[in-house]
Amino acid sequence: MKGRYLSLAASGAVLCLTAVTLTGCGAVGGLTGDNEVTLRVVAADYGDNPQNSSEAYWKDLATGFEKANPGTKVEVSVYSWSEVDAKVAEMVKAGKAPDIAQIGAYSDYAAAGKLYSAEELLSVKTEADFLGPLADAGKVKQVQYGMPFVASTRLLFYNEKLLADAGVIGKDAKGWQPKNWADLEAAAKKLKAANVPTPFALPLGREEAQAETMMWMLAGGGGYTDNEESYSIDSAPNVKALEFLRDKMVGQGLTGPVEPGKLDRQAAFDGFTKGEVGMLNGHPTLLKQAAAKGVKFGMVPLPTSDGSDQPAMGVADWVMAFKNGHRQESGKFLDFLYQPKNVTAFTEKYDLLPATTSGYQAKQAATGGSAPQLKPFLTALPSSRLYPVGKKSWAGVSEDIKQNIGKTVQPGGQPAKVLEQIATAARAADPR
Repeated sequence: MKGRYLSLAASGAVLCLTAVTLTGCGAVGGLTGDNEVTLRVVAADYGDNPQNSSEAYWKDLATGFEKANPGTKVEVSVYSWSEVDAKVAEMVKAGKAPDIAQIGAYSDYAAAGKLYSAEELLSVKTEADFLGPLADAGKVKQVQYGMPFVASTRLLFYNEKLLADAGVIGKDAKGWQPKNWADLEAAAKKLKAANVPTPFALPLGREEAQAETMMWMLAGGGGYTDNEESYSIDSAPNVKALEFLRDKMVGQGLTGPVEPGKLDRQAAFDGFTKGEVGMLNGHPTLLKQAAAKGVKFGMVPLPTSDGSDQPAMGVADWVMAFKNGHRQESGKFLDFLYQPKNVTAFTEKYDLLPATTSGYQAKQAATGGSAPQLKPFLTALPSSRLYPVGKKSWAGVSEDIKQNIGKTVQPGGQPAKVLEQIATAARAADPR
């Protein structure tokens, strides 16, 4: 659920200059004109090029809200997924938190007392519309601070032509279902023998390393936390999963010319749409990107290490409102954001899954008609495992993973050592 870089820093700078004489451009948002309130919103970009940047969505949303709410202006800055979390962290540290942020983690800000709760912000109707598992994931100590924005689950995408040409599937095969990791390895070897540049793309770069890592951990019987929701990052199944990637996939030259630790998700997607990648883990956004380039592809659940059933990974991105003195205005804006028509406009634009019951029901109807390819993603959502976003330490742990996990699959990499270091820091930051 990531995109290209787009910054509206210039407009942010103009806003700051406007507000400085009144507020010093500090944590409290600017007031302009006759007590007009300006809400500062920071959002992530889900597009893969300037033409489908999320900027257009937020601009239209802001215009519609301003028209319906005279006296409140909305200034939006959109950043790529590789930097938006860090941008918000910098703003908060500098005492210039935005009024509303749409980013990847909320719990550290909630634990620090910097956020309004959902109950303080939303109408009863809006608050009750969130899908139960996602609303629960947005809670810290039973209070919801993180409001789920959109969700996705992940499937293994494969290029039908490349697999057929390599002899993995028959020319007329309608589907392929690898049973375990040995099947993936065998398929990747055939793709390599057929001179496919990247048999299996393994993006462990900064953009979304924490997601790719979690998919493999879950498929190996592990995960970031155990059944008691305590960190288990350095568990034996997790170590084995990374050893498989190091020895069988990277070590045998099956992951292409770019080192996994330097490969970002969108770059892997781009390779797939160009017909250079045989297999990779992907989310619904890849559907349109691949179809637009005429790539014929199949989608199956990522097989587990031994063929046993394991939960798939789900991801939710979050909206939060900082305590900048604009609770009422922020609440109105969020009620507007979560109106069914606005939820549908965004999820349809990027082929993502809604975080609301009304949106989920609409998407279920669409999977039988206008969006049938979304059905397997939607089916997996209710039972999927999410990041441990309720832990205030998660943002830091996620950053640690982004910076270091790529080292584990390098030749000579030490998964056990790196995971132990990450786990030790995680447990220290989240004592139970």
